[in-house]
Amino acid sequence: MSALARGALVVSALLFSFSPIWAQEALPAPTGPVILAVTGAVAVSNSDGGAAFDREMLEGLGVVEIKTTTPWTDGVQTFEGVLGRTVLERVGATGESVFASALNDYTVEVPMSDFQNYDVLLATKVNGEEMQVSDKGPIWIIYPRDDEPALQDRRLHDRWVWQLKALDVK
Repeated sequence: MSALARGALVVSALLFSFSPIWAQEALPAPTGPVILAVTGAVAVSNSDGGAAFDREMLEGLGVVEIKTTTPWTDGVQTFEGVLGRTVLERVGATGESVFASALNDYTVEVPMSDFQNYDVLLATKVNGEEMQVSDKGPIWIIYPRDDEPALQDRRLHDRWVWQLKALDVK
């Protein structure tokens, strides 16, 4: 192997192994009610079972806004929350799939690539109001379907988990 090829290989390895500095830092314990647990193939945890987030911790990762229609609401809605990939990066998640579970124990497999390729949001607010359990909260997985025609496929509707309580990385 030439020196140039070895150099390219080293650079590639460094690029693919890079993760944000904060993803390697210890995750503090939640001080409020836990609204999301991330378990399975995670490198950073703050509990026996994985990583537990209260609302403040989750939103502290960086809140973004997505405006989109959904199959369950009328017209364009404004959702605020944290990108799923940000949460998964924060806990050092590795795997091919994420099993998303709701408060009623509904569970669906979401490919890790959904979080990597699209701005999949873990929404905690809709139209400026904190989401309540009585109306799809405290967290609802939202896909930016209006921005990505491929996401308008009805077969993806099962992945829009509302009343989300846990992500299990496999």
